[in-house]
Amino acid sequence: MTKLRESVLRQKNRWPDARGFTLIELMVVVAIIAILTAIALPIYQQQVMRSRRTAAKSALFDVASREERYYSTTNNYATEFSTLGYSTVTNNTLSVPGNGQNFYTIQFSPASSSSTYTVQAVPVAGGPQANDQCGTYSLTDLGVQTNPGASQQSGCW
Repeated sequence: MTKLRESVLRQKNRWPDARGFTLIELMVVVAIIAILTAIALPIYQQQVMRSRRTAAKSALFDVASREERYYSTTNNYATEFSTLGYSTVTNNTLSVPGNGQNFYTIQFSPASSSSTYTVQAVPVAGGPQANDQCGTYSLTDLGVQTNPGASQQSGCW
């Protein structure tokens, strides 16, 4: 009986300060983190693209609001952003969001005149929104909202 007790005591004291995780436990944790990342990252990226789309649409509505205000006093629409009170205009285009990295440029379509307007939010070429399924957003003086050149996508507007 004493030999058995001595053998058990020796095995208990073999690594008296050994505490921690086994390699298998660590690998299970790494696998779980990898699976969660594989699921969460694409969802996060989709949400970021949606928020950028919202910023572009808000910029279009801001331009439309300024156009209508301008029309109420002059009886025609402006064809330049500087006329509407925008201060950061380059080549008659605005940038969205306007600071840091820009995702869309807001511009008047070439067919704009003083009696109508069409303003577009075009994704920046080579930018993160360039491959967006909704593509370019367009808003006219009649309030028509379209995505020219994009396939019929629901949920873009």
